[in-house]
Amino acid sequence: MKKNERWPTKALDIFLKYNTEFILLILIVISSLISSAFFTERNIFNLLRQVSGTGIISMGMLLVILTSGIDLSVGSQLALGSVLSAYFLTMYSYSLPVSIVLTILICTLCGGVSGYLVSFRGMAPFVATLALMTITRGFAFIISKGSPIIVDSATLTNFGSQYFLRIPYPVFLMFGIFIVVHLLLRYTIFGRLVKAIGSNELAVKLSGINVAYYKFAVYAISGAFAAIAGIISTSRTGVGSPLVGEGLELDAIAAVVIGGASLKGGKGTAFKTLLGVLILGLIGNIMNLRNVPAYPQQVIKGLIIIFAVLFQGVKTGYGSES
Repeated sequence: MKKNERWPTKALDIFLKYNTEFILLILIVISSLISSAFFTERNIFNLLRQVSGTGIISMGMLLVILTSGIDLSVGSQLALGSVLSAYFLTMYSYSLPVSIVLTILICTLCGGVSGYLVSFRGMAPFVATLALMTITRGFAFIISKGSPIIVDSATLTNFGSQYFLRIPYPVFLMFGIFIVVHLLLRYTIFGRLVKAIGSNELAVKLSGINVAYYKFAVYAISGAFAAIAGIISTSRTGVGSPLVGEGLELDAIAAVVIGGASLKGGKGTAFKTLLGVLILGLIGNIMNLRNVPAYPQQVIKGLIIIFAVLFQGVKTGYGSES
């Protein structure tokens, strides 16, 4: 009888531990039942290509959230990265490598401004990054003069549209950044300290660690990843637009939270964040296959965030009882 009583508890333990994986598996099954086009090669790779930018930004968002912060400026920084890459290529005729490096450096600096305000000036992350969200979007409009900048660089546009081993290039880049962040969090002192700061910042400070440096660094990294996502956007469309990335911070936060990271900091993994990105992409893919309009999709994404945060509370409460 005792053995039978343990089965529900064990099953619940397994579900709570691997809930992200279960949700992804369920969505894959539902998608395959809803549409016969889901498992086609074209649809799968289009799905991966579409989430590549979100996946890259979510890795930066994960690092910020692990320190118990938040970065609301990533969508606007993506737009700035998209505009800058097109601007340097078109207006200044810089080479592609130079344009990419300059774009990433400028957006890293923008992220660093947020990091400075949060870590060295004690400003609330919500306020600092909200201000940067407005500023960077404004700069994107100023630089582009409110109009899309058309890119004529075949090298850049080929990166966004072509394949290697039938896999789109942006997907390789997304998985490359995922591997870097995974290794960073799992095997480096920097990653361990980022998690430790989110878990108990005071204890890390008392250990003699320069907490401000690490908090500054994660916002700068987030800005760099947003720039890379912006360059990918330009490579896919052939246009640097100040309008892209609107609301993308919501998707990034949702992906991180769905992946099990705590908004209080200290808890989260790159692998589960990647699964969260795929879950969001699958939900969007299902709704697109069923011709659901864009506005209801926003409502559903918002509800998903609420559910994910509430589920974290249930999971924490259950864990503390057991």
